[in-house]
Amino acid sequence: MIENGILNINKPQGMTSHDVVSRVRRAVGVKRVGHTGTLDPMATGVLPVCIGSAARITEYLDMDFKTYRCTMLLGKITDTQDIWGDVLEERGTDGVDASKIKDAFEEFYGLIEQKPPMYSAVRVNGRRLYEYARAGEEIEVKSRRVYIKKLEIEDIDLETNTVRFCVQCSKGTYIRTICQDVGQKLGCGAVMTALERTASGRFDLETAVELEKLQQMSEEEIRSLILPADFPLVHFGQVLVDAHTAKNFIDGHHLPLSKCDVLREPEFRNREPEIAIRPEYRRAYNVYKKSTSGSLFLGVAFYSDRYKKLVADKVLSRGDSIGNI
Repeated sequence: MIENGILNINKPQGMTSHDVVSRVRRAVGVKRVGHTGTLDPMATGVLPVCIGSAARITEYLDMDFKTYRCTMLLGKITDTQDIWGDVLEERGTDGVDASKIKDAFEEFYGLIEQKPPMYSAVRVNGRRLYEYARAGEEIEVKSRRVYIKKLEIEDIDLETNTVRFCVQCSKGTYIRTICQDVGQKLGCGAVMTALERTASGRFDLETAVELEKLQQMSEEEIRSLILPADFPLVHFGQVLVDAHTAKNFIDGHHLPLSKCDVLREPEFRNREPEIAIRPEYRRAYNVYKKSTSGSLFLGVAFYSDRYKKLVADKVLSRGDSIGNI
């Protein structure tokens, strides 16, 4: 039986992220399965799915940058900011050229303010925005800060009024809202017609497995694709402990750094300062039990200035696993 780990799934179009989780749950025979970062039903691409105890690390992945490839259509405005919504208005694109399109995109680099679309899962006063939209209710939606690390226009086709671009961004960025806002800058309106997530942190499209193929695989074949829970936690430090200290960690005791071999300090040098990272993440360490035959990932601890020790935040290994290596 497959107990824990992460599968990098290539989500097909027309399926919700929850649908993918249900399919993976049946394929691996494990009840506790969760995804890391929702993709809209019509979007495709990278959707890491955590299995078993690995589901506990999903909150750490919020800091990861996501990369998308998007196709935008000029001259159309819909209620959902994409081609699948109800058309509100169609406008001409006379006077819109490649130079103006490039200029319009220039405002969407770095730290920007973005208002989430009404047809989204963002909560306001305890309700999802799409619930207000479907009920025809108006609600004030506040803008929020997101970070666009990279944005490149790949192709402009003025005959079909389409623009293809690639964007690398922080959590909570709506690519269809970028399309809408660019359309507003140009005066002709624009909607998203295709979206593919090509990377999420360390997970990329090249190593993602097609969901249909996964459902046809044997348990052994699936097991060969599963990545360990610590695979995406590359920004955290690493400490190695002996069996006695490992048991103390699992039992909830704080760990003096003097009892640990520090292999690597937490590293965020590639993180832009504008990105909000929980302060404790900057003092986070992956904790491993050392052995002559390998090491076992026990969980994540934060260094506490109050206790001057490592304090467990997530313990992923059970006490009976200490003697396994």
